[in-house]
Amino acid sequence: MVTWSLPAKHDLKKIHGFIAEDSQHYALKVSQEFLEKTNVLTDFPEMGRIVPEIDHPKIRELFIYSYRLIYEISQENIEVLAIIHGKQNFKGDFAEMRK
Repeated sequence: MVTWSLPAKHDLKKIHGFIAEDSQHYALKVSQEFLEKTNVLTDFPEMGRIVPEIDHPKIRELFIYSYRLIYEISQENIEVLAIIHGKQNFKGDFAEMRK
């Protein structure tokens, strides 16, 4: 089962809002793409690559458009931790998020 952390839900809402300023259609399309990709994780949890900055086999990422969807695999479920833009300072932003 895939669950979304509160920060990840906030990230998706923020991305949707940003895109919707220009196009409601594309905002919906991008949001749906995130949801569809995460639903596949139930069957293929290791389909994403290991996040190089963390180098832990249970913390992985999928690239969706120009974003990195970061998730963690556990025995019980898969949790989406965050969605960050590919150009963001990953280490600083992710460290803040995990506090």
